[in-house]
Amino acid sequence: MTRLEDNIKFSLFYVMEITRIGQWLSLLICVLLLLQTEGVPVGITFVENAVAKGAVCLDGSPPAYHFHKGSGAGINNWIVHFEGGGWCNNVTTCLSRRDTRLGSSKKMDTSLSFSGFFSNSKKFNPDFYDWNRIKVRYCDGSSFTGDVEAVDPKTNLHFRGARVFAVVVEDLLAKGMKNAQNAIISGCSAGGLASILNCDRFKSLLPATTKVKCLADAGFFINVKDVSGAQRIEEFYSQVVQTHGSAKNLPTSCTSRLRPGLCFFPQNVVSQISTPIFFVNAAYDSWQIKNILAPGAADPRGQWRECKLDIKNCSPNQLSVMQGFRTDFLRAFSVVGNAASKGHFIDGCYAHCQTGIQETWLRNDSPVVAKTSIAKAVGDWFYDRRPFREIDCAYPCNPTCHNRIFDQNERPDV
Repeated sequence: MTRLEDNIKFSLFYVMEITRIGQWLSLLICVLLLLQTEGVPVGITFVENAVAKGAVCLDGSPPAYHFHKGSGAGINNWIVHFEGGGWCNNVTTCLSRRDTRLGSSKKMDTSLSFSGFFSNSKKFNPDFYDWNRIKVRYCDGSSFTGDVEAVDPKTNLHFRGARVFAVVVEDLLAKGMKNAQNAIISGCSAGGLASILNCDRFKSLLPATTKVKCLADAGFFINVKDVSGAQRIEEFYSQVVQTHGSAKNLPTSCTSRLRPGLCFFPQNVVSQISTPIFFVNAAYDSWQIKNILAPGAADPRGQWRECKLDIKNCSPNQLSVMQGFRTDFLRAFSVVGNAASKGHFIDGCYAHCQTGIQETWLRNDSPVVAKTSIAKAVGDWFYDRRPFREIDCAYPCNPTCHNRIFDQNERPDV
């Protein structure tokens, strides 16, 4: 073999190795970026001393949260976020939750991923990345409002959501939140409702010098008839309040005027909230479409099933009904008003819970309304850079939407 052939073979080998290394580096970069986007795992903390105070999950186990500590300039800033997961309205439905993660801290994942509003990356969460960020687990079934002293030994069900709320805040105050300069109570879905119902209460538990605001993500559930004409959600909420003894923990500005069950609906509460509050919601909230507008009980023939799984499957008539739901939603939401302390980002998407997911919170292709991402809208509002009160146009006008598509095997009603 000539020296020229050796040199050619060596050059080809060198090029192949460089190419292979380049491919591996590209893969590594992609993995690192994916991990950064997907978020950081955060371990669980059990509030063990809560048991003695009766502040427990449905099964009597201690409440829990995940705490990612702040740093630098954010060391005295706090986000306390309440997890969602529906409700239970009687002994039967509460028993079905008791031995799951929604009723027992024994069944909870010991680590959760923090991304979106909870990301520690300045790139993906520029206004809140260095704050103390807490996710409070949901295990009471009442949006943290229940308080019944008696426990039936036959079921061992504990209805103590309001006590859980109080003891978690107390625990966090002891861990540094008593020095908070800024604090946000937030929540998603049933947790979003909790952040509305407990907004003023949260502020009252923090030092008077703390700047406190509230953020409700997909928590504005409306009182509307389903496709069969029944008022199921109103009856359901009344049963939740009755089962959990929630009435005494709902805003008195509402319960002094209306039946307690009606005070579970934000439309009857928000006008009386004095603490600044921001609402992130889809006008075609996928959970509400599936469970309030077209629940299985109102659709025995399953005509709405495919539509609920993917909005692109909806017939013209179903889309018309959903446009009617949007109209009802916006009518109910109008009570929020235009006070400077309140803000909202209402997109025209088929979605539910958008702050804790990176792709909808802040990414190159995130949903925008008025050319603004959710992250920018919330940050501008919190820091008083500018007010943000925007309602998107009707579906399907917004091409930036990340419309929810459910798996065929997933139960459409939860």
